Amino acid sequence: MKKLFIITGEYSGDRHASDVVRELKNINPDIEIEAVGGSNLEQAGVKLFANHEKMSAMGISLKIIKDHILLGKRIADYLINSYKPDLVLLVDYGGFNLGISRILKKAGLKIFYYIPPQIWASRKWRIKTVKKYIDKVLTIFPFEKEMYDNEGINSEFVGHPLVNQLPTKSNRDSFFEEFDIDNERPLVSIFPGSRVFEIKNLLDIFIEASVLIEKKHPEIQFVLCQAPTIKDELLKDKVPSNVKIIKGRNYDLLSHSDALILASGTVALEAALYETPMIISYRGPQILYWIYLLVRCIKKVSLPNIILNKEIFPELVQNKAKPDIIAENITKIIEDDHYRENMKDELRNVKKFLTDKNSALETARIIAFEMQ
Repeated sequence: MKKLFIITGEYSGDRHASDVVRELKNINPDIEIEAVGGSNLEQAGVKLFANHEKMSAMGISLKIIKDHILLGKRIADYLINSYKPDLVLLVDYGGFNLGISRILKKAGLKIFYYIPPQIWASRKWRIKTVKKYIDKVLTIFPFEKEMYDNEGINSEFVGHPLVNQLPTKSNRDSFFEEFDIDNERPLVSIFPGSRVFEIKNLLDIFIEASVLIEKKHPEIQFVLCQAPTIKDELLKDKVPSNVKIIKGRNYDLLSHSDALILASGTVALEAALYETPMIISYRGPQILYWIYLLVRCIKKVSLPNIILNKEIFPELVQNKAKPDIIAENITKIIEDDHYRENMKDELRNVKKFLTDKNSALETARIIAFEMQ
């Protein structure tokens, strides 16, 4: 029986990997699969060698570094000396996975990488590591394949997983009725992030922006999307009565809002696939921003803008992450019909660029063929 080992490092990778596993089992149910992962892979019937919960801890500390090193040694020892898989599939989580690829490749294991690090965005020197230690890269953006091909790296474009993962739009009337939102008034939704440090850096800015917008347009309604990872206490006494808090319904809010205030991240691509007008804004510690400026390869920070290589919507980062600037840009979306419709047209082009490939199925087919 052929053996596959998967290494993920956080929730999104676990989710994407579990979709691949389900497709793979449909193609070849006899492949044995173990993984470093989470609940999604476990529910897909994969035996977990280790849960990646500790790996996704934010920040830099001696304990986090030590945990990663010890886990890496455990994984390497198990794969090289005991499990001996026919293929190792790395999923996202570039820092850890590129590091462990060195050890595994030197031991003679075959390694594929699904959702590779965004080398085109920052730290481009990592492409040398990919070329040396990864047998095949399964890319989720068309331009990634071109980059790898130019470097002589074996790669294949499999499509972006979000294209098929995003649920279709729910019924707007039913959703608005469920949460007592007026269907006749514009809705602006606020997404301050899913991590504690994002809430601390962005929540007050976004809330103050909503106050400024409401002064000019009292008819606008505001909803704050509370991520499941954010505890109620973090929002307590910080969100005014004019902002309704809704927890865990991000897809409904992304698809039914008239405009969005987003922390930068995957959520911007999700919003783009729903063709919802937005601005993204982000601010962090100044020293980390300076480091980011040193290692970045491109000036844009949001995936939809990067994909089309143009500013579809404003990126208000660091010194531009101010309530008055955010309010001005959201007001423009609400007031200017031509501006809003142009933005929606460009967002439709993002989906066309990503194609309608079923990423999980394409990846599963490649793995199944390799493991015949």
